[in-house]
Amino acid sequence: MEYRSLGASGLKVPALSLGTGTFGGRGPLFGAWGTTDVQEARRLLDIAIDAGVTLFDTADVYSDGASEEVLGQAVRGRRDQVLISTKAGLPTGDGPQDAGTSRARLIRAVDGALRRLGTDHLDLLQLHAYDAATPIEEVLATLEDLVRAGKVRYTGVSNFSGWQLMKSLALADRHGRPRYAAHQVYYSLVGRDYEWELMPLAREEGVGALVWSPLGWGRLTGRIRRGRPLPADSRLHDTADYGPPVEDELLYRVVDALDEVAAETGRTVPQIAINWLLRRPTVSSVIIGARNEEQLRQNLGAVGWSLTDEQVARLDAASARTAPYPYFPYRRQEAFARLNPPITG
Repeated sequence: MEYRSLGASGLKVPALSLGTGTFGGRGPLFGAWGTTDVQEARRLLDIAIDAGVTLFDTADVYSDGASEEVLGQAVRGRRDQVLISTKAGLPTGDGPQDAGTSRARLIRAVDGALRRLGTDHLDLLQLHAYDAATPIEEVLATLEDLVRAGKVRYTGVSNFSGWQLMKSLALADRHGRPRYAAHQVYYSLVGRDYEWELMPLAREEGVGALVWSPLGWGRLTGRIRRGRPLPADSRLHDTADYGPPVEDELLYRVVDALDEVAAETGRTVPQIAINWLLRRPTVSSVIIGARNEEQLRQNLGAVGWSLTDEQVARLDAASARTAPYPYFPYRRQEAFARLNPPITG
């Protein structure tokens, strides 16, 4: 397993990390993802740790906290071997203090996560969403207090826009507070919007990307093909509306290209899709998921080899989309591109 710096921080994370959205299995969304119990989770962690995967990602809203509980029991006795990342900020109830990132909510959320995980610290705490109702200065000051108290080691965000992240970093610098080291983002061959603004920002400011849903919300598993109906047992029947939309023609074009590369390399479609992401600038770790040992072992096979430059170019071409304004002139017009060339690997 390759280990990379998390952005400009001193924390080393594995190129692949394991998401625990399948742990617990409560509710319509997470129940459709998986129902991994403690015994199954311990087995998945055994396999992951043996492969060098040491970062495990969860959130307080995953199965109403059950994901954190299962993960906490699964790492018991080997907490010092792993890194735990969790997220807070999304609503966990209907009360006025059950959502957001105010000082009161963050402190309560961290204490609750520590209790469910059975640990005394979080290696990485990420804000699950931007809270427009709470001043950024309040959020940063609270996070600094949590770091100073030893409850949190590093901080990050998830699903922020470019201006939200940049303003937060600027205010952290102005007041001498800890900077966000990570941005957990959606990025895949069928969802490359991250490249338009967030990737250049991440490179400039030293923020590492933790990639969620690298298989396009389950669309790049190799089971979806042009001219065929969605498999009857696909979780997309129940979860498609929760995730990022994908145009059918883009999906089929990407899958056709993945099939070609799979035939050339002897690798699976998911392995190729993940390997492509591992080559992208600013990516610190790709979060893989697994409902069972077979899926986990297959996803772990995405490392230890490399696509050729020609294969990457084909995948790039198949997944390319026209960027929205104000980004498209820099992609399509030489005069603009000379001033601000696109980022390449």
